[in-house]
Amino acid sequence: MALRIVRVPVLSDNYAWLVHDPVSGETVAVDPGEAAPVQAAAAAEGWTIDQVWTTHWHPDHTGGNADIRATGARVTGPAAEAAKIPTLDATVGEGDVVRIGTEVAQVLHVPGHTAGHIAFHLADEGVIFTGDTLFAMGCGRLFEGTPAEMFANMQRYAALPDATQVYCGHEYTQSNGRFALAIEPDNAALAARMADVDAARAAGEPTVPTTIGLERATNPFLRAQDANGLGKLRERKDSFRG
Repeated sequence: MALRIVRVPVLSDNYAWLVHDPVSGETVAVDPGEAAPVQAAAAAEGWTIDQVWTTHWHPDHTGGNADIRATGARVTGPAAEAAKIPTLDATVGEGDVVRIGTEVAQVLHVPGHTAGHIAFHLADEGVIFTGDTLFAMGCGRLFEGTPAEMFANMQRYAALPDATQVYCGHEYTQSNGRFALAIEPDNAALAARMADVDAARAAGEPTVPTTIGLERATNPFLRAQDANGLGKLRERKDSFRG
């Protein structure tokens, strides 16, 4: 991988991501829920944030945009949610591209969690930023969309190469895994993964990024057979207290 990616914990359980291209020296902040930790992490690396990429309008993903933009960064986000993200300098949608140095990220429209949610896929790097759509062993709540939309998203993600690194927006893996085990108690890959997740969280370690291959084996939402099945899973997850 030519790019360097740094995880930045923000707020209570969010992750922002710093993406740095050592060739051009350019740095992108993805979904900075608050500015200070992201700016501090960039400064610690000796980087200047040149861009912000925003996956959706929710404040825990856009809260740092204004302060980072004030330092000269250009903010790009979903055209369909421009009215809800006043900090945007540029808008993108399905089929558009954004760049960091010479590296190109394809923009995917992945509605469901919010109506205009997008993902950023750096195919040559084997990296995708999924915001609050695909999580480790989970998917986002359907606040503004339908099971059919989220199922279509899962199908798109499942078609990516197994080695694709998935950078999502939250540390939800342990609770997602408990639900997944309730759905598939005989899934040996899932049980093994949860043992690793529980050990990591007990040690205070993060569990993301994940990979498409790992999600294909252990994520009940990515493994759903149809939109109706995904919708029922999402309803059960919304009330799950395990």
